[in-house]
Amino acid sequence: MSLQGKTVICLVDDDFEDLELWYPVYRVREEGAAVLFAGPEKNRTHIGKYGVPAKADISFDEMDGTRIDGLLVPGGWAPDKLRRYPQVLQLVRELDKARKPIGQICHAGWVLISAKILSGRRVTSTPGIRDDMENAGAVWLDEPVVVDGHLVSARRPPDLPPYAKAFVDALSAASR
Repeated sequence: MSLQGKTVICLVDDDFEDLELWYPVYRVREEGAAVLFAGPEKNRTHIGKYGVPAKADISFDEMDGTRIDGLLVPGGWAPDKLRRYPQVLQLVRELDKARKPIGQICHAGWVLISAKILSGRRVTSTPGIRDDMENAGAVWLDEPVVVDGHLVSARRPPDLPPYAKAFVDALSAASR
């Protein structure tokens, strides 16, 4: 197991895209990493767009970028809520500065836009937020997965297999 001893935070709020949350979480766990769900309130259960629940293990206030190895941001409509929390944006900036893997898929790019870390970065997302990504200074590519250093991005659910692999590879290569 290549990720034994690693810890990843997966952000959660209502209306996340179920597959975009659970698929990478399961892949990271299969490789031996621990995954903590972080939400606005500890122990609160959030429901995905298709009814699959995810319970927050910790609150946003409890997130500590020095104690984790990477971050997963699922898509759906949750990113529009997630980007409104100062603690979420601070964590994204902190992990970006530390060059720790940050995975984002579909609409999750909104969180990175609001954290203001995309200028000059190569990324992808759902085509629906392409203009938002480019207006934030990103170089947007229509590819299943784009890896730019420690940033791993993907477009939508059909891209989940290569996205999850790229995130696992980035996390495996990263040192704590």
